[in-house]
Amino acid sequence: MQNMPHCPKCYSEYVYHDSIQFVCPDCSYEWNDEEATPQENEFIVKDSNGNRLQNGDSVILIKDLKVKGSSIVLKKGTKAKNIRLIDADHDIDCKIDGQSFSLKSEFLRKA
Repeated sequence: MQNMPHCPKCYSEYVYHDSIQFVCPDCSYEWNDEEATPQENEFIVKDSNGNRLQNGDSVILIKDLKVKGSSIVLKKGTKAKNIRLIDADHDIDCKIDGQSFSLKSEFLRKA
């Protein structure tokens, strides 16, 4: 099976080839082979709902999180503004109530 590219518009992985061009069933975007596709090494972070996150976005916690090594609990519904993406296990850096935290994107949704 041929390795299909991701959709350049919505970054969906469910793309099919329609004899002449590629088609994304999620956003209905169509493009041909000659068009520039995003780099394979591009760092993409998605939230718990599959929305693409970017630097400067605001996110909301979807569950209570205990902070390791502390008695602090980050409550569900807490909003973090102006996030920064990093290429690590915990891929979001943000500040909540003046304290810096590194969070996993699977526990966040885009605000």
